[in-house]
Amino acid sequence: MKNVSFERADGVLFASVTGRIDGSNSHDFAAAVANSIEDGDTALIMDMKDLTYISSAGLRAVLVTEKNLRRRGSGFVICSLSGQIKEIFRVSGFDKVIRIGRNREDAAAAL
Repeated sequence: MKNVSFERADGVLFASVTGRIDGSNSHDFAAAVANSIEDGDTALIMDMKDLTYISSAGLRAVLVTEKNLRRRGSGFVICSLSGQIKEIFRVSGFDKVIRIGRNREDAAAAL
């Protein structure tokens, strides 16, 4: 999927998200993330610094990811939210369900 790229360091999978996550691509986004998680990964940090828009379908994809990781016993933190995206997470209540870090370092410390 073109709007998410992955890198791995010390058992942590980093996903960098760009552009939009909406009804047209949320299923592909969730599948790309799920297919990138390997058995040795202890956590996923999702960097949303370059995310410009997220719809309710996108939020649902993020929540499904969080639930799958929790079932595996793996950590999950999102980070680097722009003001607009942070407000969407706040209004939807997702900031109460999903850990949010200011940046990658903060997210890694939250694990």
